[in-house]
Amino acid sequence: MDHKRLLASLSGDERRRLTSLSDGQGLFKLGQHMISIGLLVWLILVEVPGWPVLMLPLGILLVFLFTLLHETVHRTPFRSVWLNKLVGRMCSIVLILPADWFRYFHLAHHRFTQEPDKDPELTEPKPETIQQYVFHISGFAVWRGQMMVLFRNAFRANRDSFVPARGKARVMREAQVMLVVYFGLLAGSIWTGSATLLWIWLVPLLVGQPFLRLYLLAEHGRCPFVANMFENTRTTFTNRLVRWLAWNMPYHAEHHAYPAVPYHKLPAFHATAREHLQVTEDGYVRFNAKFVKQLGR
Repeated sequence: MDHKRLLASLSGDERRRLTSLSDGQGLFKLGQHMISIGLLVWLILVEVPGWPVLMLPLGILLVFLFTLLHETVHRTPFRSVWLNKLVGRMCSIVLILPADWFRYFHLAHHRFTQEPDKDPELTEPKPETIQQYVFHISGFAVWRGQMMVLFRNAFRANRDSFVPARGKARVMREAQVMLVVYFGLLAGSIWTGSATLLWIWLVPLLVGQPFLRLYLLAEHGRCPFVANMFENTRTTFTNRLVRWLAWNMPYHAEHHAYPAVPYHKLPAFHATAREHLQVTEDGYVRFNAKFVKQLGR
């Protein structure tokens, strides 16, 4: 059964139960994530013995705010629309990834998942050699691409096909405001002679990015170019810590099949969809080991 037939088989009560949103659930989960970040930031600021090592777990927590930003694009982590927008904007600033622009990008990805020449995610080909894989995992291409998007949107009209005409001015203003914020932070750091932002934000982002790349590669890497979401998207079975870190997005085929399901209801939808999943993997280490083994073939 493909995803469309499965969704058609759900009753109205099942749909309402699966798509019910909650500010409380989202705020509790957000609080856990932010307290974890805050604790590591504090330990770094007071320079506990071995504090530079803490930049790695801090970086992982920071870069995985991407999964929360991704959820706010769908307006599902919280019931309140304004809360989704506010949290998405906060994640956007931390990740140096424009939220409005990413919303257009990501919704186009959902609309044309794994369709060549239409899915914007496919404009960056998946690695085919070990050298390309290492470069991809390094995150260098991501940072280069995000900076290009930021400056291009800020200083000239956006030409991305997935950004509608009514959104061109919005993504321009968004990029301009973000650049003002970043230049303000840079000027403040230079004025005070402080390297704090380097140790609690920029360096952690750099060292954490490869872990996000390893995770994201599993979502569609080596999946076929077909319309069925249970076939063109991979669900990765993993431990509770990774599911917590990634806001349950390892249930990725389920998310693509029914994007209106909030993160906290994905385990329930997984129970319904599991027997229909066609592309799964047991863990991210196993996926990447297989991926590397197939490179160059």
